[in-house]
Formats: sequence, structure tokens, C-alpha cells
Amino acid sequence: MKIFDTMRISASGLSAERLRMDTITSNIANATTTRTEDGGPYRRKIAVFQEELRTEIDRQTGAARKAVSGVKAVGIVEDQSPLQRVYDPGHPDADEEGYVLMPNVNILNEMVDMIAATRTYEANVTAINATKSMMLKALEIGKR
Repeated sequence: MKIFDTMRISASGLSAERLRMDTITSNIANATTTRTEDGGPYRRKIAVFQEELRTEIDRQTGAARKAVSGVKAVGIVEDQSPLQRVYDPGHPDADEEGYVLMPNVNILNEMVDMIAATRTYEANVTAINATKSMMLKALEIGKR
């Protein structure tokens, strides 16, 4: 693995975790949204990622193999878990029995996901800084 590959992989991780944090932020902001443009309550969104592979030729054997070159966002999907039914007869979106369909967003789960995404983001920043430090040390050694 080349030194710039590690930075590229970490940079793709930064982009992926940023998308994940943006998605979680949207979920938290819409945790009480009962009416969307589609007419129903907000549905929790989930960022989906996939490892990004590239084909490399092994110099010794000449065989082609797949190498990881980062992570990429495949899309954002809606969580199909059931919506919450809450009794609130005074709510404008309440049905004839007084129940309101609320989003399937659990704030505690979103906060745990946000902490995990933040920690992963920080780990990628640390990896980039370590790689940068190694590159600078290699340049110092080359000067001598």
C-alpha cells in the first residue's frame, strides 16, 4: 500500500462519516414531524456505505487482485420499521380515535449513532495526521 493510499482511504472515511452525521442530524430535527411532502410522518433515514475496491496487478505474480481504496456512499434509504402511534386527541393530525402517527426516530439511538460517527470521524482524522507526520519525518531523513 502506498502512503497516499492511506490518506485517500481516510479521506473517503471522512466524507462517509460526514454524510452519516448529516443524516442523523436530519433524523433528530424531524423526530416530531407528523406531516411531510409525501403526506405521512417523517421516516428515519439511514446512510448506506460500501467498500470501494480497485483492481491491482501484483508485481511479483502478475495476478490481478482487488484492493480496498476506501468507502463510498451508495445511498440513503428510509427505515421501514413501524411508525409510533401516540395518543394525542388535540393534535391536528390525530385520527378519529385520537392517535397520531409519529416518526420512527428514537432520539437515544440517534445520539448513540452520532457518537459512533463522531468517533469514527476522529479516528480518520488521527490516521491522516499520523500519515502526514510519517511523510514529514521521511522528508527530514531525506535531507540528511
